[in-house]
Amino acid sequence: MDILFCRPEDAAELTGLIGRTRDAKQRDRLRAIELAIAGRPTLQIAAMLGRSRSFVQRWCYVYRDHGLDAVAARRQSGRPPTLAAEQHAAFKQRVIDGPSDEDGVCTLRGRDCQRILEQEFGARYQLSGVYELLHRLNLSVLVPRPQHRKSDPQAMERWTEHAPFLSATCKSDTPTSAWPCGSRTRRGSANREP
Repeated sequence: MDILFCRPEDAAELTGLIGRTRDAKQRDRLRAIELAIAGRPTLQIAAMLGRSRSFVQRWCYVYRDHGLDAVAARRQSGRPPTLAAEQHAAFKQRVIDGPSDEDGVCTLRGRDCQRILEQEFGARYQLSGVYELLHRLNLSVLVPRPQHRKSDPQAMERWTEHAPFLSATCKSDTPTSAWPCGSRTRRGSANREP
């Protein structure tokens, strides 16, 4: 592999970067370039680094064509979020405020949050994604059993004061057996031969 330093100062900079880099993949990229400049064959470099031949060739050619700056690790952007970061606070406040009259429920559940995200914020989520978003926003999905908005605490208290005792003893309707062992078969009936 015919690779030469792009700039004379790359030799010292390359050695320094190899010593400072903590990312193993980035360090292998830099070492592959250093070994290729030293004149080692591609397959030998791949064996020394435990990488494929195409890995070695790809990064050596990137250095040859674009310089040391092109070899630097770049942050992977990934998929853009469904709900924009500016809308996180508004959605969190909407969930904390609880259900509105238009929601028609007494407590917001995962499906309700999914509907709110789609209708009010224009973001379509799967149910599992809704729970992950709630978790990222430090909102707990495990809450005590909800109390209906039409429930009357005073009426419940009056009922518990005047309710009959459920633990009162009552007469048992179950007949007791006359047999000492509790069996209802006759004694000795199993010993008879047909």
